[in-house]
Amino acid sequence: MLDHRRKSIQLIDRFKRLKTLVIGDLMLDHFVWGSVSRISPEAPVPVVQVTRETEMPGGAGNVAVNMASLGAEVHVVGLLGADSAADRLLSLFQRWPIRTESTVRTPERPTIVKTRVIAHHQQVVRVDREIRGEVSERLR
Repeated sequence: MLDHRRKSIQLIDRFKRLKTLVIGDLMLDHFVWGSVSRISPEAPVPVVQVTRETEMPGGAGNVAVNMASLGAEVHVVGLLGADSAADRLLSLFQRWPIRTESTVRTPERPTIVKTRVIAHHQQVVRVDREIRGEVSERLR
């Protein structure tokens, strides 16, 4: 067991020598946490009393955070909107040594935001804010 642990530590230590490029959908995962004590009189859906909200990088951003957490030098490439969600996502990347110079910001598309409403440790609903489909020729 000790030999297995030593090999695992050596493998993780190798990340400190990696220079990586993560390309993909950079998104902001937004979590709304709360509890349910009643059903809405307007429709048969739970009413969530919000207690807190959290945000973290999602999609390719989550991969970048995981690699940076293990010590890799990480650069991300992806499309972001010219909006406050992108500002918040870029701010979150600053918590780790993640390089964001190669991200592209555009007013043509919003930053992808996936909001999950969670009550009593169970996801109630997910709300996606994104434009699906091909990006314009200008952004390729």
